[in-house]
Amino acid sequence: MPKKIDPALRERAMRLVLEHRSEYPSNAKVIAAVARQECVGAESLRRWVIQAEIDAGDRGGQTSEEHAEIRRLKAENRALREDVAILKAATAFFVGELDPRNR
Repeated sequence: MPKKIDPALRERAMRLVLEHRSEYPSNAKVIAAVARQECVGAESLRRWVIQAEIDAGDRGGQTSEEHAEIRRLKAENRALREDVAILKAATAFFVGELDPRNR
């Protein structure tokens, strides 16, 4: 189970990466340095920075709002499919109950 990172720590780590990018030869180096300094995983920090860039419009991809909307719609779709399955089963049951051949 993933551990919850304090939002303040997450924001500080991302801010440090963005502020110190010019001091390092690559994004990987600055992310590794900040990750060590802030005691967070380098891969987590890399994904946070990428998502922040997407949300800011600096990079293409699915924004956090779009991702949340898709998750909500998938959950709603799953619930609706369950409702349809229940209604189909109930319909089949009541059709059988009302069939005069079953008496």
